[in-house]
Amino acid sequence: MNSTRNRPALPLLSLLVLYVCHTIQPAQAQQSQSQATPALSSKPAAPKQPPAAKPLSETEELQQAIDRAGNDRASLVRNLEDFLKDYPESRQRPQIYRAIVEASLQLRDSPRATEYAERIVALTPEDMSMTLLAIQLLERNGDEAALRRALNYSTRVLDFIGNSSAGEKSPKVSKEQWELEQKRDKVNILVLRGRLAFKLHDNAAAEKDFRASMALSPSAAAGEKLGEIAELNKDLPAAIREYARAFALVDTSASATAANRREIRQKLGNVWRLAHGSDQGLGDYILHSYDEVIASLEAPKPKRNADAKEPYDFTLRKVPDGSPYALAEQKGKILVVNFWATWCGPCREMEPHFERVAAQFQGIADVIFLSADCDEDESLVLPYLQEEKPRTTVVFADGLDSLLTVNSFPTVVILDRSGKIAYRAEGFDPGDAETELSNAVRHALASQKEHARNFAHGAKSAL
Repeated sequence: MNSTRNRPALPLLSLLVLYVCHTIQPAQAQQSQSQATPALSSKPAAPKQPPAAKPLSETEELQQAIDRAGNDRASLVRNLEDFLKDYPESRQRPQIYRAIVEASLQLRDSPRATEYAERIVALTPEDMSMTLLAIQLLERNGDEAALRRALNYSTRVLDFIGNSSAGEKSPKVSKEQWELEQKRDKVNILVLRGRLAFKLHDNAAAEKDFRASMALSPSAAAGEKLGEIAELNKDLPAAIREYARAFALVDTSASATAANRREIRQKLGNVWRLAHGSDQGLGDYILHSYDEVIASLEAPKPKRNADAKEPYDFTLRKVPDGSPYALAEQKGKILVVNFWATWCGPCREMEPHFERVAAQFQGIADVIFLSADCDEDESLVLPYLQEEKPRTTVVFADGLDSLLTVNSFPTVVILDRSGKIAYRAEGFDPGDAETELSNAVRHALASQKEHARNFAHGAKSAL
């Protein structure tokens, strides 16, 4: 857990040795000082008697237990347990228990590690790191009694997180970082507690924790379990929905609990076939779910030109400075717009052809060429432009792509002087893209001139 109450400690055995040495040395020094001061007496010295064996203190016995073990961790565990039999109420129990837990884990003795981890939790319930270790060991054990104890411990950890305040954080950690860590911890513990409840067949409690976790931060682990619960409840549409979300979340999940995309895909395929009889339509459903999940994870963006009803109502932003580019100022002209995105390979190939066509009409004021970027992540655009260095005016699409139903890239649209679509080309064909676009622009200009002549003739007739 991320808490200033549980700071990283020295290795457990080192702590024991330091404590024992600290306790023994003052006593040895005092004994040496008393021996160094001879007693003054006029009587002849009596014959020396061998000193009586002095019983070892608790601290000295602990030191001996450690020394006798050397580097043998199995011996260390036996010696420390023997010591605890003689001194069951030793003040050093927390440190001794920790040493036994550490040695037992290295010896892969999970039952003993679990026993002493729980003893530490009983002595120091505020030790969240040891509580989490106890939960993991109990879950690994797998029997019902162990799972129920683990469930209780997980609730204790959630209460601890909920009762923590920013005033307890380290001054080196910002409030924003602390809040992010608290949220991450809560998400992980909710998934953990939900998993324990699920193993105990309390599906209602498990679903509640998984949904609470998803509300805080969607994860593949929680989504997969929600799919399993829906499948057990014979709710195939819900199972399909949850498995599809989990499948999409595998790459984005920050949960400490890993999810296997292959397994999720198998579960999703199984319930889809149960519901539909075959895999037909599953691919489209997965893609749709993926788009929905990714969109839900992105920070909401302000919708620009929300009230615009026609192209010339739009005010776009120029790249890179964001200055306004009002299409209303171009009304009555031919507008040639190339819609593109930085991730689109054909768009990169299309740009030089688009620029050469623009150069053909450079001196004609009635024709305007624009390159409209449609990236969702606008931070990608400037590095792209610095590399490609386009010569046409670059703007953000800012919703114009939606108005004109641009669904693929590149798409080139020619708007006539009234804002109607005079030409549209989707995709890129290197063989004739340049010639076709050039002819389309000339045709739009000719239509404009013809319209102007007809308008002038009609005006004269009216006079």
